[in-house]
Amino acid sequence: MIAQLQGKLVEKTPTHVVIDCGGVGYHVNISLHTFSLLPSTDFIKLYTYLQVKEDAHTLFGFVEKSEREIFKLLLSVSGIGANIARTMLSSLDPKQITNAIGSADVVTIQSIKGIGSKTAQRVILDLREKVLKLYDLDEVLVSQSNTNRDEALSALEVLGFVRKSAEKVIEKIIKEDPEASVESIIKKALKIL
Repeated sequence: MIAQLQGKLVEKTPTHVVIDCGGVGYHVNISLHTFSLLPSTDFIKLYTYLQVKEDAHTLFGFVEKSEREIFKLLLSVSGIGANIARTMLSSLDPKQITNAIGSADVVTIQSIKGIGSKTAQRVILDLREKVLKLYDLDEVLVSQSNTNRDEALSALEVLGFVRKSAEKVIEKIIKEDPEASVESIIKKALKIL
């Protein structure tokens, strides 16, 4: 596998770069996060991941090793391909992704284009333990209101309420009282719904 490339930057776009390494030009796909971190010099170094498929060998490049590691973790999730992983890293920076996974923040992950609620939940289910261990995150990082919101939402869904309308009502309740308990959120939501 090609682990890194170092050479002259020949071409630079928000989605890819071409790096000349000893006369060979490598087309490397990048995220917007990497694009924003690229130095203004002609000489660059990228950590890379080579994806080998039957019909193509595709290189992905990252300025930071940590971004490459998150990319590889995302690829391990069923239903997440290289393009969706790259879109995730373009929409949120690596720290935001690890925090969202670590705190089981489905809404943040679901806000990324191309990610539905089932995929977001699968990402959290598959990667949460790994992320907490790898990045030494405390589970305390989970915000209480976020946990309360999720519990209240699932309770309202069990009671037969539509998820979208229940989410709107719960968000409104939490804005008014961020420290509301699960019970009080559910009671207030039932009055409104």
